[in-house]
Amino acid sequence: MDVRNPRTGQRHSRIDATASGDLVVFCQELKKAQPAWSARSWEERVAVLETWVAAVSTDADVLDALSVDTGRHRLAAGEISGVSFALSQWARFAAEVFADQSSRRLVADPNVTYTTSLFSYPLVGVISPWNFPLLLSLLDSLAALVAGSAVVVKPSEITPRFVAPLQKLIDASPELGPVFRFVIGDGRIGEELIKNVDTVCFTGSVTTGKKVAAAAAVNMIPAHLELGGKDPVIVLASADVQKAAVSILRASVQATGQACQSLERVYVARSIYPEFIKALINEAERVELNAKDIRHGHLGPIIMEAQATIIAGQVDAAVEAGAKKLTGGTVENHNGGLWIRPTVLVDVTHDMDIIKEETFGPVLPVIAFDTPEQAIAFANDSDFGLSAAVFGEEAEATAVGVQINAGAISINDGGLTAIAFEAEKDSYGLSGLGRSRMGTSGLKRFLRKKAILTRHAGGAGIDSLREHRD
Repeated sequence: MDVRNPRTGQRHSRIDATASGDLVVFCQELKKAQPAWSARSWEERVAVLETWVAAVSTDADVLDALSVDTGRHRLAAGEISGVSFALSQWARFAAEVFADQSSRRLVADPNVTYTTSLFSYPLVGVISPWNFPLLLSLLDSLAALVAGSAVVVKPSEITPRFVAPLQKLIDASPELGPVFRFVIGDGRIGEELIKNVDTVCFTGSVTTGKKVAAAAAVNMIPAHLELGGKDPVIVLASADVQKAAVSILRASVQATGQACQSLERVYVARSIYPEFIKALINEAERVELNAKDIRHGHLGPIIMEAQATIIAGQVDAAVEAGAKKLTGGTVENHNGGLWIRPTVLVDVTHDMDIIKEETFGPVLPVIAFDTPEQAIAFANDSDFGLSAAVFGEEAEATAVGVQINAGAISINDGGLTAIAFEAEKDSYGLSGLGRSRMGTSGLKRFLRKKAILTRHAGGAGIDSLREHRD
């Protein structure tokens, strides 16, 4: 495959894709090795993974490759440190999940006891996106490995450079190598992967997520999908305007807006609207691009070239329909790479694509509202329901937040879901399917329950089925 460099636009890296036949063999080998991995205690599995994660954390080749993949350095380093934190949390949850499997008596018949045993799925497939390629490849993978499954990962073909140094570290671990492998390819390899695994995790677009869900249904395997979002934020009249503007700007443009939980719709109480717009513009104009130096500035490039077209198309269509750009709004080409500055839009209406469709860029369309009820109606007027935010006096903001149809609501901050590892949440609407990837549920996704029921006395015979008259 030819792979584009997001900072230069050049396609100078050639990476070998995995052949379909090789994928089938890999999956067979992983399944064959999985019983021995599952037979280890969860503590032993965590110890193996801790050694491996420590190697990843200090490997310069992984960081360098990931920085080239994404065009950013600080966030690449953050992805790597996030892997270590994720493993520590999965270990904490494992202690709870595997703790109590003692025998209990049935309520319906005290002479019968039962135990519930946990059995990991043999092979978990992970299909991960390009916006946080390392972290979102490993978040589900580590949970599955802690649970006792073997794992095969297909990362996005847009950002595959990090795979080679990462796989090298996997292969260097005699315990981990037989049960963990990355494969490289486009959607065709993803389709083949689903045919050869026992459950699949997918993070990405709604369009592709629907295809994954359909393929999983054909193969009768569970699918856990975290899809797109169009996260709203409501700024109530009781909010601290300056603090709200600072937090919302950061939560909207972090990672150049290329994050599922980015705030993409801003609803502001009319009484504070002018003050808020002024504060938001001031914050937006402070933002610097990292175009000249990957280690300088706030915003990296738009990673996927096609996404730049989507962002520009939504902004241009909104302006043509009457919206006004107060900051940003133009995709900039710097030495072949594509960047966009924080873009504040006003005079926006709810029928525009900039409000209805996921943008996945640092664009903030702002709409004034007259009552909290109107703001809630605006927030819920969406096919998406990943997360949301509300700013205002805490009790009032919370009362508004619980009425928003989304899986996680941040109060007086934006994007808290990104750090709330233990807070389980479910997606609404088109934003996902399956059990929460956070908390103990994130680990339980990869475990099947088996009940062993034992009769100790009594028991019914054939006469218990005899018909009789009253």
